[in-house]
Amino acid sequence: MNTIVGLRVPFLDLKAQYVSIKEEIQEAVEAVLESCHFVGGEWVERFEDEFARFVGAKYAVSVGSGTAALELALKAAGIGPDDEVIVPTNSFFATAEAVSNVGARPVFADVDPATFHLDVASAERVLTPKTRAIIPVHLYGRAADLTEVERLAAEHHLEIIEDAAQAHGVGRGGVKVGGSGRLTCFSFYPGKNLGAYGEGGAVTSNDPRHAEAIRLLREHGSPVKYQHVMVGTNARLDAIQAAVLSIKLRHLDRWNDLRVQHARAYAEALAGSAICPPALGADGEHNFHLFVARTPKRNALKTFLHEREIDTGIHYPVPLHLTEAYQALGYPGRGSLPVAERLADQILSLPMYAELSEEQVEHVIRCLLDF
Repeated sequence: MNTIVGLRVPFLDLKAQYVSIKEEIQEAVEAVLESCHFVGGEWVERFEDEFARFVGAKYAVSVGSGTAALELALKAAGIGPDDEVIVPTNSFFATAEAVSNVGARPVFADVDPATFHLDVASAERVLTPKTRAIIPVHLYGRAADLTEVERLAAEHHLEIIEDAAQAHGVGRGGVKVGGSGRLTCFSFYPGKNLGAYGEGGAVTSNDPRHAEAIRLLREHGSPVKYQHVMVGTNARLDAIQAAVLSIKLRHLDRWNDLRVQHARAYAEALAGSAICPPALGADGEHNFHLFVARTPKRNALKTFLHEREIDTGIHYPVPLHLTEAYQALGYPGRGSLPVAERLADQILSLPMYAELSEEQVEHVIRCLLDF
């Protein structure tokens, strides 16, 4: 296996995916344009039915973004001012931001060093009488084991709201993420495994009250035009995005399988090296939305790969409790949540998408081993 001079490997290649399904996408978008029904309607309802069946939930309610999904799920669960919600500090900002935007206080917990998922022992230490909910994140596309989260929630009467923004199509024990019956929040941001051509999101649930509340909240609290039974917002999914997502949903399992193949190639090559790959997990447990490796020489590796035209990312460079936006919460700074802080200095996301060629994968591997 030799490095290939001049071969560029982008971190993500959305154009390659589009080209592979171009005719299907154009046909679907043209149908929406011809209908001139751009908000709600048959395209949105069709995608909601398809996605609910795909994850094994009774209801899927589409919304305008993954952040909106979290916010509306929190509101549907009755979370608001004076409440506290536990979130893992190694996550995208929206996990905590949604809590703040409903008037509640995010309380940060550390993460497990092997899976990067919420450390339940850390969460238990930050419980207070004001704690009302906990948001476990199925981070990087790996389905989290929620057994201990469920125990903690049952003991302290907490609502569990799952953040599945990166976990399309994965599951554990025969149950897909989104099929637990709990409020589960998805993002369809373009870079996700199931991504729209703009913003989009959804909340799945088996509770008809939660589903109805989110339907009302996403549309100004209005069951019928100009009748408003609660104060909501505008968080609807566009019909064109719904049509695109319906097409892409047909391909999701195959795309996830290809990502897993690439991940296995990376992991096998890195075994025993100074670069630690993520655990692959059981079949169907990981969709490798991100392939996040670890090395104490992360910055040097990132530079080394960049010089060889291999793009990488860092997910995430600053734990949430250390971000400027949350300094008013009074966290003491570095050392308070040490696992996530250490990870932030070591993690590097390698190129990962279904359309990676064998040549590109081999080039990345050889450069990693050269380093």
